[in-house]
Amino acid sequence: MMNETAIKEIKSDRAGDSYFKIAHSSGLTIYVYPKEGYRSAYAIIGAKYGSVNTCFSSDNGEKITVPDGIAHYLEHKLFESEEGDAFARYAKTGASANAYTSFEKTCYLFSCTDRFDESFEILLDFVQDPYFTAQTVLKEQGIIGQEIKMYDDSPDWRVMFNMLQGMYHNHPVKIDIAGTVESIAEITAEKLYDCYNTFYNLHNMVLCVSGNVTVEQVLKTCDRMLKPSEKHEIHNYFEEEPYEIVKPYVEQSFPVSVPIFDFGFKACADKPLDEAELAQTEILLSALASPTSALYRELMDNNLINNTFSYELFEGPGYCGVIFGGESRAPKQAAETIKRYISSVKQNGIDDEDFEIAKKAVYGDAISSLNSVSNIANMMADYHFNGNELFAYIDAVASAEKADVERRLARLLDVDNCTLSVVKQAEG
Repeated sequence: MMNETAIKEIKSDRAGDSYFKIAHSSGLTIYVYPKEGYRSAYAIIGAKYGSVNTCFSSDNGEKITVPDGIAHYLEHKLFESEEGDAFARYAKTGASANAYTSFEKTCYLFSCTDRFDESFEILLDFVQDPYFTAQTVLKEQGIIGQEIKMYDDSPDWRVMFNMLQGMYHNHPVKIDIAGTVESIAEITAEKLYDCYNTFYNLHNMVLCVSGNVTVEQVLKTCDRMLKPSEKHEIHNYFEEEPYEIVKPYVEQSFPVSVPIFDFGFKACADKPLDEAELAQTEILLSALASPTSALYRELMDNNLINNTFSYELFEGPGYCGVIFGGESRAPKQAAETIKRYISSVKQNGIDDEDFEIAKKAVYGDAISSLNSVSNIANMMADYHFNGNELFAYIDAVASAEKADVERRLARLLDVDNCTLSVVKQAEG
């Protein structure tokens, strides 16, 4: 018996806005966020399947291990079909299309100002229609091999993965998303189909549409294009990961004019962060390291950073941490300053004024992000895969208390469990 489509409107008094969550009869969860008065529309469909999902089983219980980089490889191959390339089809509608693979998900997207229905049909068509042969798979190896080598030559990419290898003993988050030239040589059409049939099940996916669209418009195409799928359980397997880092310092020589660094704090990753924990973490990081913070001013005043300095929460299945990074003429000194400042705040608490400024800044960013159709759809997809909800996050920011934020500080930033990765010019 086929399920019926159920539509739920989700409203926010704070944002003065609403969107729709749809449990489609096919098994796909769909979010539609109409923006009246906007000319553009944006759609993204994603699978909860990323580079870390290399060991898994489905309903029959057989454990399958696949080569590193296969999720990214699959993303590339899905654009091809017997009829041609999806990008060529998008070129005829004038839409701007793209795709990406991260550690925990793979997404396909487009934006347009007209002919939305045609572009939307292309998206739903090629994502549900895999076409892999031995010949087409082999052809892609050279292309992706070149991409891997290009990233190997990128100091920003290397400084991050060097840091992850210094933080993680066993978790595949330390492995390049695209894999290695050796690992992709092991990819076959059969393995691609194994991954596709496991993870590209509509129950394991989400579709988010925002902008100049209506629910009726989206559902008209979905009802026609989506192929109902049976729900099945997916089990992912990860080796046990110790709490402790592998090593505190990693360095690589590169032809860079100014050294760059990533300074990662490894934390417990027992479950995904909920809306309250996400809100508290964003407020914490803003209070600690935004351009209005005392730490930022100290680093700037001592010429230890420039305006490339940034921070981010880094979390996914089985991994969690915080990364500070940017250019620095003295990365070790910058890292020590960050550690010393964190230790001081842990001891003395977050300054009341710093907390209020950070809370207002994070709340303002959250509200202003609702002016961008791409931001809206991307955030809804991210939140969905972690069991979170966009407006609930905004409410959590508004209601965050300083004591809760300080508890996040104690849990997330262990100054004895961090790795500094530096890329700098070779000496001599």
